[in-house]
Amino acid sequence: MKQTSKAFSEAIVVGFAMFAVFFGAGNLIFPPYLGMQAGVHWFLGFLCFVIADAGLAIMSVMAMVKSSGSLDILLNPLGKKTAKLMSVILILCIGPLVAIPRTCATTFEMGILPLFPGFNPWIFGLIFFGIVALLTIRPTAVVDIIGKFLTPVLLVTLAVLCVKGITSPIDSIAPTRDGFNVAKEGFLAGYQTMDVLGAIPLTIVIMKSVSQKGHLTRKAQYGVMIPSSIVAFIGLFAVYGGLCYLGATTSLLELGDINQTGLVVTITELLLRRLGVVLLGLIVFFACLTTAVGLTSSSAEFFSEVFRGKISYKALVLIICGMGLAISNIGISTIIKLASPLLTVIYPVMLTQVVLSFFSDRIRNVNVFRGAVLGALVIAVLDTLADLGVAIPFIKQLPLAGVGFAWLLPAVIGGVIGCFLRSRKSAEQPQPSDI
Repeated sequence: MKQTSKAFSEAIVVGFAMFAVFFGAGNLIFPPYLGMQAGVHWFLGFLCFVIADAGLAIMSVMAMVKSSGSLDILLNPLGKKTAKLMSVILILCIGPLVAIPRTCATTFEMGILPLFPGFNPWIFGLIFFGIVALLTIRPTAVVDIIGKFLTPVLLVTLAVLCVKGITSPIDSIAPTRDGFNVAKEGFLAGYQTMDVLGAIPLTIVIMKSVSQKGHLTRKAQYGVMIPSSIVAFIGLFAVYGGLCYLGATTSLLELGDINQTGLVVTITELLLRRLGVVLLGLIVFFACLTTAVGLTSSSAEFFSEVFRGKISYKALVLIICGMGLAISNIGISTIIKLASPLLTVIYPVMLTQVVLSFFSDRIRNVNVFRGAVLGALVIAVLDTLADLGVAIPFIKQLPLAGVGFAWLLPAVIGGVIGCFLRSRKSAEQPQPSDI
């Protein structure tokens, strides 16, 4: 009985931590905007969003669990050098160069400036990353700190906003806007959060915490990670549903060309007046703080292995926080603009590898992995160039291009071609001990 209770409490804590790290500021602003545009069909848009966001993110977590929480094992079929290069690029993007600085910049612009106009961004950055460093410096405590303490605060503040909006709706809900494809836009919004990338480094830290709690075999790790993933999914499902509904209740308002961030601010002000601005600041702060702590810890863990202990985990935490402080001061818009092309290229490559990893025990030819990744990579690069203004007309004509999956068919074709190319090496991945 005690063992069952302990397993249940561990699953709750780990699940809360997963929810908090997945739920960043981007996840806060997409659902309300989708709901506003979808109107009466907001629930369909919400379901499509959840599948493309939380569904794919949990799939990445399970792929990493299957790979023992190791990027090297996950990417092993691509070759050691390629796997290491991809791992470094991924962690740099989802960590110190893009995602971590973005958490600070978003908190400052959405949570601090509305309350304290003129506040110095460097001073705020020092405070923000000082807290991140303090919460991250002990790697074994990161999951417990997020799951036991930070997530409950985040959930309570989100609940206040959602419950108020459900019990006292802003307005009636309008019909869906003409020409708005609810399912397509829901999938696209969920895809744009790119939580698949964030899930990969997150699992590195969670798997280490799970192992240190005594779950050493893959079966035991699945026993914690599966229920934890369910807890995280339920939390995301409930919060996304509430936020999407709140957006739908603004669909009759004349808000002009309001953007995603502006809509969230408007909703909180309409529901809770001045208190809403304070509440939004708390939501953004804790959403971004939990994400920053999780990503800083996972990035430091990864690079401590890359440098083989020559640079300590604690030193790497401080270096990453310093980089985050410097980069965050270029502003959220500039960070997104500079990072978008690189993330657009990396995302299809990693998602292709994540999906194929579930079949690694049956795929014996590494060229299947390599062909699929190459097909996804080529189209992702061309698609990115097209978005930057290069004339490549056929890219937008590919199947599923409208929802960001132009690379999917080429990846399948590349994998099929790779199947017929002989390989000297097996695609079977190293597996953890089941002792």
